[in-house]
Amino acid sequence: MGPHPAVAAIRLAVRRALHDVLTDLTDRPVPPPATPRVGRPSRTVGNLAGPAPHDPLPDTAPLVLVACSGGADSMALASALAFEAPKLGIRAGGITVDHGLQHGSDLRAAEVVARMTALCLDPVEAVAVRVGREGGPEAAARDARYAALDEAADRLGAVAVLLGHTRDDQAETVLLGLARGSGIRSLSGMAEVSGGPGSPGARGRRHRYRRPFLQVDRQTARKACMVQSLAVWDDPHNTDPAYTRSRLRHEGLPALEKALGKGVVEALARTAQLSRDDADALDAWAAEAENGVRDEAGRLECAKLYALPPAVRRRVLRRAVVAAGSPAGSLFARHIEEVDRLITGWRGQGAINLPGRVEAQRQGGRLVIRQG
Repeated sequence: MGPHPAVAAIRLAVRRALHDVLTDLTDRPVPPPATPRVGRPSRTVGNLAGPAPHDPLPDTAPLVLVACSGGADSMALASALAFEAPKLGIRAGGITVDHGLQHGSDLRAAEVVARMTALCLDPVEAVAVRVGREGGPEAAARDARYAALDEAADRLGAVAVLLGHTRDDQAETVLLGLARGSGIRSLSGMAEVSGGPGSPGARGRRHRYRRPFLQVDRQTARKACMVQSLAVWDDPHNTDPAYTRSRLRHEGLPALEKALGKGVVEALARTAQLSRDDADALDAWAAEAENGVRDEAGRLECAKLYALPPAVRRRVLRRAVVAAGSPAGSLFARHIEEVDRLITGWRGQGAINLPGRVEAQRQGGRLVIRQG
């Protein structure tokens, strides 16, 4: 008898993600085999068996980490990674981030470490971070979390980090983007493969983060935990109406489903994929067009920019502003619209101040973007 359908679904999703990781590794140098380390005894948690003691993996085997908060989504992901990774010759580890935003968060992080260790994940770490205030509490916590995951992945030599975002999370992200009026890229939601906010362009980091559960609903992940007897933690922040995503999850989406019927989450997730395909095509067009709108000194020519389709022109402008030092995560559509008016609605206006102390100014038919 096979596993429960929910368990089978999460394992299949993780298996596909791990196959993609191995495919990406095929054109990288493979280190020589090392003497295998001594394996730990096999453990069983619920219906999940850990790696067999007679089949230890060498330290040179690729390492994949799971970012685990202890919630149902990430615990389901951790269990599936622990089950699937050894069969593919991949070491599986885990990281939990202690944001320090709740009383006893350090004890909670220690519990998550113990649960991941019980799944035979190795290495397993808890990383404490200090959450700032820039961009609001949710954005600041996200930035601190990704910075901690990047540091851990670099230090441990991980080839990928798996994140437990589900189809429901994707639907919420699309709605948040729609509410902000941020354009098609925002409507494309989260990518299955990404480098995280502000990550460098090196290929290893560009492909670092994997989201296997974007086609799996939240209820399936919770069911998988239940049938495997995996203890989960429900973060009270997820039900706190002070947070926008929490209000959307518990009030906005249910209201939409009541008004429009079931299937809203699936439709929004489908919208994300279609929007991502369109946004990727427009980004590629903008990257190609950028070379043709610069003069011999590399300055942007306003007349040539004006001739571009608006969607392409704004992407060229955004690329230029980010290249000048403006943080991508702090740059919104309204910023680019103001810069665009220097091209399409020029009336002698002065410099535009942008995040990161970057300014854009029109001078002699050229658009000058620099840190001021």
